[in-house]
Amino acid sequence: MYMSEMPILWEETIQPGATWSHVLKRGTALRVVDPEGGANAAAIFYNFECPVERYNMPDTLKAQQIARLTTGFVLYSDMGRILCSVTADTVGWHDPIGGTSNASLINAKYGPSTYQESRNNNHKNGRDSFLVELGKWGLGSRDLVANVNLFSRVDVAEDGGMSFVPGNSKAGDSVELRAEMNVLAILNTCPHPLDPNPKYQPKPVQVSIRRVPPPAAEDPCRVSRPENGRGFTLTERYFL
Repeated sequence: MYMSEMPILWEETIQPGATWSHVLKRGTALRVVDPEGGANAAAIFYNFECPVERYNMPDTLKAQQIARLTTGFVLYSDMGRILCSVTADTVGWHDPIGGTSNASLINAKYGPSTYQESRNNNHKNGRDSFLVELGKWGLGSRDLVANVNLFSRVDVAEDGGMSFVPGNSKAGDSVELRAEMNVLAILNTCPHPLDPNPKYQPKPVQVSIRRVPPPAAEDPCRVSRPENGRGFTLTERYFL
C-alpha cells in the first residue's frame, strides 16, 4: 500500500531557499512533491536516538551497485542499517553524488547578497542551511555528511566529468521515503551546486507525513538487492 492511500498526519510547504527538519518515526513515510518542476531538495539523515549513526553515501551506492536513487532502493547508515526506503517515485532519478553548495560558490555564481539588503530573498547556500537545522538538534559542522539531492540528476562521463541535467523533475513529481528507523531528516531547498542556471531561482517543495504498514517479506525495497535483505534484518534486530 502506498502512503498516498493513508491519511495525512502533517503537511507543509518548504519555501524556496528554506530549511526544514523533522524526526520521521519508524512506521511513517515522508512524501516530497515538486509543485513547480525543477526543484532541488537536499537532504541528510540521522538515527535520531544516536546521531553518530547517519546516512552513508558510499555504502548506499556500493551495496546496491547504483549511482542514482529511485523506487526500490534504500538509504544505508554507516552501521549497515536502513534509515529510509524509497517506496514510490515519479521522477526516476535522484542525485546522491553532487553534494551541496557553500557560501563561496553561491557568491561567485550569483553575486553577494545579504539579509539586510534582500531580506528573505537573499542568496542562501546548502552547507550553511544544513548547519542552521543541525544546530537546532545539538549537532554541528562535524556532523555534516554527504547529502542526497531529491529531484536532481547528475550524469558522469567516462572521464569522470559530472554534468547537471536540467528539467529532470516536472511539476507535480514526487518521491516517498519510508522511515525504517526513527530518523532525523534535514532538508533545504537551495539550488543544486552544479545547476547551470545563472539566476538564483530556488524552488519550493511540499512535504507530508503519513503512517504506513511495515515492510513485508517481499517488500520491493527488501528484495531488490541481496544486501538490502541483510540491511533490513540488522534494522529489525535493532528494534527487538
